[in-house]
Amino acid sequence: MDWSSHPAHVYRDYKSTVLRGPTKPLVAIDHTLSELTGPVYGQDSIGPLDADLTKNGQRNGEPLGERIIVTGRVVDENDRPQANTLIEIWQANAAGRYIHEIDQHDAPIDPNFLGAGRCVTDAAGRYRYMTIKPGAYPWGNHHNAWRPNHIHLSLFGPSFTSRLVTQMYFPGDPLLELDPIFHGVPEGARDRLISSFAIDVTEPQYALGYEFDIVLRGPNATPLEI
Repeated sequence: MDWSSHPAHVYRDYKSTVLRGPTKPLVAIDHTLSELTGPVYGQDSIGPLDADLTKNGQRNGEPLGERIIVTGRVVDENDRPQANTLIEIWQANAAGRYIHEIDQHDAPIDPNFLGAGRCVTDAAGRYRYMTIKPGAYPWGNHHNAWRPNHIHLSLFGPSFTSRLVTQMYFPGDPLLELDPIFHGVPEGARDRLISSFAIDVTEPQYALGYEFDIVLRGPNATPLEI
């Protein structure tokens, strides 16, 4: 794999990597059979609302915020589609709040939005989510630090050891230029983390559309969190 497009284990401006990133050479450990095999995912294991975050957390009504559609293809370095890839996403709500006990940001929790979903890519390697555009939120990395609007994506291959994690950002976000996590990615690869507005994906009078393709390997690989 070409690692030149991926973030370093330790990036000093992103302060938590100094504490949790490895500082010594990595040790290769052979995988056992249980690590090399895993569940086979299929459409029948995904519920009808799993990919619609505007509905899978509803209790008493619609979630608040701007509805968006996020779609794209998962391909290898030769643009070959990767079918049957499980993609899980998680994100903050429109106010920039996660439903998690650690998140004590002074912003409202949306009782109708869980902020998590999953789907499996089709034969063309395509995935599709309906969700709410996430809000920015403060974080304690440095003074007046705010994370840009973003969605986390986790991809699983044939086993749990082949998990890849990345983040998708939105075009034109002014916080990108101030974000150490975004700048921890090599400069030439950062744009691969920014989605593109897509009018052909947009549903009239309902939801804006964004395209975000994921390339697994090669010189144009999507940067991964490592």
